[in-house]
Amino acid sequence: MLAAAHGRNGCEGKGNELAAGVIPFPNPCDAFGRSVREEDDEEALRWAAIEKLPTYDRMRKGILTGAAAGVEEVDIQGLGMQERKNHIERLVRIAEEDNERFLLKLRDRMERVGIDSPTIEVRFENLNIDAEAYVGNRGVPTMTNFFSNKVMDVLNAMHIVSSGKRSVSILHDISGVIRPGRMSLLLGPPGSGKTSLLLALAGKLDSNLKHDVHVGEMTVRETLAFSARCQGVGTRYDMLTELSRREKEANIKPDPDVDVYMKAISVEGQESVVTDYILKILGLEICVDTMVGDSMIRGISGGQKKRVTTGEMLVGPAKALFYSLSLLLHKML
Repeated sequence: MLAAAHGRNGCEGKGNELAAGVIPFPNPCDAFGRSVREEDDEEALRWAAIEKLPTYDRMRKGILTGAAAGVEEVDIQGLGMQERKNHIERLVRIAEEDNERFLLKLRDRMERVGIDSPTIEVRFENLNIDAEAYVGNRGVPTMTNFFSNKVMDVLNAMHIVSSGKRSVSILHDISGVIRPGRMSLLLGPPGSGKTSLLLALAGKLDSNLKHDVHVGEMTVRETLAFSARCQGVGTRYDMLTELSRREKEANIKPDPDVDVYMKAISVEGQESVVTDYILKILGLEICVDTMVGDSMIRGISGGQKKRVTTGEMLVGPAKALFYSLSLLLHKML
């Protein structure tokens, strides 16, 4: 009886509210839940449509979340500057806190389908490096020695006199192994051959090779973008194609933001995405439009130049990086 009376009173109360023209407000939580479900459904439908595309087209399509339209299907090669900036901001808002989490997402995506990150093991055995150089007073960098050595080089090329250079052993019978996935520190006193060893391991000892230098008139962003275009994407596209194939077979849907990033850095013409990412994690966003500068042009600070030099290597697909402070300083000058 009480239940019946309660139900009757409740109905009467509701009827009175409707009769009085009072419309009850919907529950905000229900509206938010419906919005999230609708967005997830739309994202699933768009992803299903992308999965049906041929491999070439599938590698150039992605889903951007958090856009003005909610969920948006985008052409990777058509990403604008603001879209790239917003995308990197979602992935790595604070470099010191979010970068490790983002890198773990990249690794976890590959490990879920049984793909290991590419690694390189560096081995060197019985490495010897010799050089011919002036010794004693002839090796002092003075104006007199400079012109004298130039004249001697010309006469030596004409087989008139000997050059006066002596053979100097820089490294003798050096062997070692650098394991993959490790950061190794090379220590030694000045003049012990540390830079020569790094140059040898990087294949940069050939005297016919050209040296990279900073163009002072280029901005920080232009410098990194130019380096990214020169180095290309390497094997990223092939690896992403295999990753996408395995995910499709296992019916695995990747994180949309991670998927867009990996596709952007794997497609020719979108090297600016990895450039924006490196600028973010190296803290160079405050000087992206500042000229690098040189001895004649005022530019960024010395510490920023070191980070720019580091960024020039990181924007490429290289799997092994050899750093030498003397080389960094040489490229800065």
